[in-house]
Formats: sequence, structure tokens, C-alpha cells
Amino acid sequence: MDFNVKKLASDAGVFFTRAVQYTEEKLGQAEKTELDAHLENLIARADCTKNWTEKIFRQTEVLLQPNPSARIEEFFYEKLDRKIPSRTTNAELLGQHMQDAAKEFGPGTPYGSTLITVGEFQRRLGGAEREFLQMSAINFLTPLRNFLEGDWKTISKERRLLENRRLDLDICKARLKKAKLAEAKSAAAPDFQETRPRNYVLSASASAAEHELRVAQTEFDRQAEVTRLLLEGISSTHVNHLRCLHEFVEAQAAYYAQCHKHMQDLQKELSRFPNSFAVNASTSGVSAGPSHLSSATLPEASPPSHPSNPSNALESSTLKIEEVKPPATGTRKAKVLYDYDAADTSELSLLADELITVYTVPGMDPDWLIGERGNQKGKVPVTYLELLS
Repeated sequence: MDFNVKKLASDAGVFFTRAVQYTEEKLGQAEKTELDAHLENLIARADCTKNWTEKIFRQTEVLLQPNPSARIEEFFYEKLDRKIPSRTTNAELLGQHMQDAAKEFGPGTPYGSTLITVGEFQRRLGGAEREFLQMSAINFLTPLRNFLEGDWKTISKERRLLENRRLDLDICKARLKKAKLAEAKSAAAPDFQETRPRNYVLSASASAAEHELRVAQTEFDRQAEVTRLLLEGISSTHVNHLRCLHEFVEAQAAYYAQCHKHMQDLQKELSRFPNSFAVNASTSGVSAGPSHLSSATLPEASPPSHPSNPSNALESSTLKIEEVKPPATGTRKAKVLYDYDAADTSELSLLADELITVYTVPGMDPDWLIGERGNQKGKVPVTYLELLS
């Protein structure tokens, strides 16, 4: 117990002395030993690496798991050294809801069967996402975390030790300087009654201070070399993180490619289903005719066939498109459902998903409208359009 008390008192004294030296340096009242330029550059590079690695690590965590509560839960599991439970992804949950809904609506109905198919592909997307999250956590997040919680802690510890050695060195320099000044002052104004004892004590004090300075300089140089070797290892850290970054990009590319393939397969599956949704043109002021209603119940989702127009030749001879003027009222906006190639110069070619202005003129076939897109004008088939209100 006595030994521990003495050690505690000694450590407290050292800490107090270092605190005084540090404070005087900050106030400009004491000299400070500067590190060499190479070591300073290594320290600045290490600090930059740590700061940006930490930011990249935190933002990658947000990217892979946007839910902060889930991230906190995973953090506690890691600290408790327990396996993180498998969590259902949002896509998998959506797929499950779709399939459950299909059971209620009836799997034999068009809507129910489509829900089952889409739900299955949503679950596949969720599985691909889970695999991507696991690969990214292992190949990218874990190496970054190991650096921040392992290598960087070791570097920080050695840097603190180097700072303590520097403070001890500067304290020894200050002691030696004071001893030299006292010795010189004593030599300049000798006391004839106590000349020998005082000179002897001052000389011994200066010798002890010189010895302490040599020991402190040796320990400082040794610690500076250890710290330098650790900081030079940052280059290896960059190489390792570069490899991990490539693996993260490859995992990300594979994940998006897999999602793209799943969505292409889903589109192919949906194209085989009956198209039971109808184009609602009941509120339009333009008569769509019987052919428009029947096109909404075609068994395929492919573009409808060109509407038959026996009077097309007659209209072409009597109706000149360039002379047609839009009415003052009755024009509508329409969304193009499918691509359409004009059969002749009186018709207007269409691209799917574009918006055009349409209207009718007296004497036109009810399966056709006049469409305008900018300066272009021509007849367009009603079955290729979705009339907007």
C-alpha cells in the first residue's frame, strides 16, 4: 500500500509539472521543442486520414441502413459481441404484403395474380439487397471500423506518449537553464564565507540536470521513432482501403445489375398477363367510338393494331392537314400509350409517354383525332392515346 501511495504521489507530481510546462508554452513563457518537418507532415496526413475515414464510414452506414434506431441496435449488438439478427428488408416486407393481399382479393383474379407475381419479385429484390448489405459490411465497413477502433487508437496512444516525452524534455531543458544561470550568478558574486559549499552544490545540481536532459532526450528520440514508424504505416492503410473500396463498388454494381435483371424478368412476366385496365375517356368531349372501347380489353399489353380506316383515302383527298385549324374550344391533352409510325404524310408519328394536343373536326372517322406537337400536325389513332382531363 505504501508503494502505491508513493507511486501515486510521484505520478501526480509529474502530471502537475507537465501541466505547468504546457501552460507556460501556451502563454509564451517557455520554450517548446518542435518536431521535425517530416514527422509533422506524417501527423497531419494521419489526422486527415482519420477524419475522412470516419466521415466515409458514418455516411456508408447511413446509406446501408437509413433507420437510425436500427443502427443503434446494431451498434449495441457489436459492443456486446453478439450476432446481429437478420432483419427483413423493406422490399421483402412489401412483397409479403402484396402476396397476402392477393390471397384476400383472390389469386385467380387479374389483380390478385399480378400482386402475387410482383410480390415474388419484390422479395427477390429484398434478398439481393440483404446480400449486398452483408457483403458491404464485411468488405468495406469492417476494415474502416478496424482502422478507427484499432490502428488509430494505437497511433493516438503513441502520439500522447510522444507529447509527454516532449514536455519532459522541455522541463529538463528549463531546469538545466536555471541551474546554469544560478551557477553563473554565483560565480559572478561569490560569497567568501561559503564559496566552496555553494559552488559544489550548484555544480552538482547542473550535472544532475544535464544527466536528466540526456535521459529525456534519449527517451524522446526513441518515442519519436516509434511514432514515425506507426504514422508511415498510413500508406499501407490507404492501399488496404483502396482494395476495400474496389470490392464495395463491385458489390454495388452486382447488386444493381441483379435488380435490373429482376425488373426485366418482371416486365416480361407482366406482359403475359391480360391487360384489364381501361383507358377512361368517358369524360372527354371527343367521341372515341366503339373501336376505342374494345381496345381497352385486348388480351395483350402490346400496342393495338392500326385502326381500319376505309375512308382514309377519301379523307386524304378532301381533308388537307395543313389547312386544319384547331377549334376555339374542345382541345384536349393526351398521353401517348405506345409508339406509332405514321402510314403517310397525313398522319403524325408518336412516341410512348409523350404529351400532345388533340381535337376533332367535322367529318372525321371517330377512331381518329387531329394531333399537334409543336409545329407538327397530323391524324393520330385514338386507341394509342390516354385522354387527360
